[in-house]
Amino acid sequence: MLAEYLPPLLFLIVAAGIGIVLIIVGNVLGPKRPSAEKLSPYECGFDAFENARMPFDVRYYLIAILFIVFDLEIAFVFPWAVVFRELGMFGLIEMGTFLALLVIGFAYVWKRGALEWE
Repeated sequence: MLAEYLPPLLFLIVAAGIGIVLIIVGNVLGPKRPSAEKLSPYECGFDAFENARMPFDVRYYLIAILFIVFDLEIAFVFPWAVVFRELGMFGLIEMGTFLALLVIGFAYVWKRGALEWE
């Protein structure tokens, strides 16, 4: 019974070994030219700022949320398309309702100006 676990275990060992070797080779052979700009803290597309309560523009995050929503839409539409014939009219109505809600949400976000970039 343990022989069945040997191929996945061997695969994990080889994959981990390749990952470790590549990291070590990159650190040993890679260029090392540190500068003040490279060593400065940088996170989430913004330079680090002093005050954590400082207001900032959230449009970047709204675009990211829109991307996630439409990515999830594809995650639901693809399996639905695969079994479309078995679901019949009920499946068509359910998916139409789902897509209509997404279009309403998209229109709302568009009207609120979340897609406008200055």
